[in-house]
Amino acid sequence: MLILMRRCEESIMIGNNIEIKVLKIQGNQVHIGIQAPREITVYRHEIWQQLLDENRKALQQETKLTPENIGGFKKLLKRKKQ
Repeated sequence: MLILMRRCEESIMIGNNIEIKVLKIQGNQVHIGIQAPREITVYRHEIWQQLLDENRKALQQETKLTPENIGGFKKLLKRKKQ
């Protein structure tokens, strides 16, 4: 992990097109601004982790084999053979 110290209004660059700037320091809170291209998605870590957890749960639910899933799968196979 790279650790840097920055003061208010100072920034760091990630690559050529992502800038992270310290906007304000108030007590134990640091306000930062992130300037990045639109195609770069930026999340707070806790939101990103929540999305990962939800995606994992959805994937696990989709891959559970149940009699209903197997029955539907068998029907699809029969149709493709015909």
